[in-house]
Amino acid sequence: MLNKWEGIVLRTGPYGETNKVVTFLTREAGKVTAMAQGAKKPASRLAAVTQPFTHGIFMVYKGKGMGTLQSGDALRTMRHLHHDIMATAYASYIAELMDRLIEDNQPSSGQFELLRQAFHAIDEEYDPEAITLFVEWKMLPVAGIHPVLHQCASCGATEGEFAFSFQEIGFLCHRCFHVDPYLIRLSPSHLRLIRTFYNVPIEQVGKLTLKPATKKFMRKIVRTIYDEQVGVRLKSASFLDQLDRMPSFGRQEQAADGTEDKKEPDDECSAPENLP
Repeated sequence: MLNKWEGIVLRTGPYGETNKVVTFLTREAGKVTAMAQGAKKPASRLAAVTQPFTHGIFMVYKGKGMGTLQSGDALRTMRHLHHDIMATAYASYIAELMDRLIEDNQPSSGQFELLRQAFHAIDEEYDPEAITLFVEWKMLPVAGIHPVLHQCASCGATEGEFAFSFQEIGFLCHRCFHVDPYLIRLSPSHLRLIRTFYNVPIEQVGKLTLKPATKKFMRKIVRTIYDEQVGVRLKSASFLDQLDRMPSFGRQEQAADGTEDKKEPDDECSAPENLP
């Protein structure tokens, strides 16, 4: 059966001297894999549309086994994702995370839309690390994790001082801090950011400026959940860590000479006020 799917290329791999095996996340059919015959040849009509991160319309013949890519038309090539090393690194991480968590041939337009919004935002030069945080938090339910973020995970309170508990996988109010001796205290802005990452679609977020220290703090929480609760460790995360340690690319809280950067902007994230 010949299918017309809107999709985004998650990854490719060589097959023989001239062919590629391409994995797409599609709006209609979920994650699918297809053979792209001759796509490794520079002159092939499939060479450009099978580049990683490409958003396009693909014609795939699908039988019992692996499908065959017949043709493709790019809707967006994601040029910035290919030419900026930080954009490439974070897009690769997002693609690998989705590839690991999403099962084959399980339709989910929501996951496709999340990937589309994330890649388009990074391509439009939004902060790729902040966009990645959105994806990480929103993919937790796909990994089987449903954090309690609307109230205290222990007593149900909605007011007071809160902390994040890895034991309860959610917020604990100050009355229940004794439940988890290893909890992480949260400021009101941290609370709001986590809820924004988890609940608000990327396209509904306007101005987004987060300090390096804030991103590092948020990254520590969500990566710990993936490491300890999900058991997912990604190869692309190692490259991000390497970039983080390089002064020219790293998300440093201080300048290269060790002095504090006094011009660093405050956190700003404009989103709907009535978060759950």
